[in-house]
Amino acid sequence: MIKIVLFFTFFLSLGNASESGNEYHREYYESGEVKSEGWIRNNNKTGYWRFYHSNGKLSEKGHFTKGKRSGYWYFYSATGGLREEGHFENNEKADWWLFYDALGNVNHKCQLSEGIKNGYCLMYKNDDIVKAEKYRNGKKIKSWSSFSSFRRENKLSDLR
Repeated sequence: MIKIVLFFTFFLSLGNASESGNEYHREYYESGEVKSEGWIRNNNKTGYWRFYHSNGKLSEKGHFTKGKRSGYWYFYSATGGLREEGHFENNEKADWWLFYDALGNVNHKCQLSEGIKNGYCLMYKNDDIVKAEKYRNGKKIKSWSSFSSFRRENKLSDLR
């Protein structure tokens, strides 16, 4: 009896997905490995999506709104290590982004606006800040080689 109820529940949920206009979509590499998977609505990617490298490892994951990347995204190397993560607004990288080295440690993090550095970048070594830089429209305008020199000239609230 429980199997019958689960069976009908599954098919009803598929019907509701179609009625809402959302369809689950999978794209494949020629090798047969999944290339991407997620929801489509009105020919646009919507909701949660996952993309894969040709070796089957996860490449990136995040949400779409009306065909544009939005919200928080994660990007991975072909070996499976986290490469970078951050926010998208209207399909552009925005706010703080974290960038990782091959060992999975934060290498640096930067404030981005419309996909370019616009604000501060903090460089790390062994989880300690070793350098700070300030950017305006993608161009470096100032650099500090110690946290104490950075603090003398800046407010920590600017790092939010």
